[in-house]
Amino acid sequence: MVIAIDGHVGSGKSTLTKYLAEKLNFRTFNTGSMYRGIACEFISRGYKEEDISEEFMKNFSDNLGDLHIFFDDNNLQHVVVNGTDYTDSLRKEEISIMSAKVSPFSVIREKIVKIQRDFAKNNDCIMEGRDIGTVVLPNADLKLFVTASKEVRAKRRFDQLKEQGKEVDYNEILLALEERDEKDEHREVSSLKPAEDAVILDTSNQTLEENIDSCLEIINNIKNKIKNKI
Repeated sequence: MVIAIDGHVGSGKSTLTKYLAEKLNFRTFNTGSMYRGIACEFISRGYKEEDISEEFMKNFSDNLGDLHIFFDDNNLQHVVVNGTDYTDSLRKEEISIMSAKVSPFSVIREKIVKIQRDFAKNNDCIMEGRDIGTVVLPNADLKLFVTASKEVRAKRRFDQLKEQGKEVDYNEILLALEERDEKDEHREVSSLKPAEDAVILDTSNQTLEENIDSCLEIINNIKNKIKNKI
């Protein structure tokens, strides 16, 4: 069984994916980490944001070399590019910025989509991203689109950073989130939008437990339908 989860940044889709996978004993596949891995390789070669162009990324993709994932004993997804495991570097701020620059290029997306589809063919999995239900896995057994109001998402990020001891401004976080939504929803390649047959899950006023329970009910109904067809 394959589940596709898309949604806005800060909507809670990563947390939901994690707990659903634990409940179902499914593999999780974070598609964004692969773009971050490529961003790590991009930076390790000394390239900067101003180097990015369509032609440059075509050449970079052609010479990227080996890109693959593996899962360790704790089910942690590792991203390896040309023999270098970049997993511990994926969440650095500079990587996040570069990943956003690199990911829209079709030559990069085509390379990664093939890996994603091959993985889904061989695993019961939940694949999380922003174009999984619309582009990567249009035939997924279940498509979820997770969202929440921009104010709720900004407050979650604000609280998270405060807990880490960082000085942050809520309005700045809200503005950055609005800009990210604008880019995700209007980019030329694989824009963020729910698939026509996606189940919309608004997490603004629900607890994590309520969201998990709602999803599990939907998943169990689908499982029963699949069994009845066999």
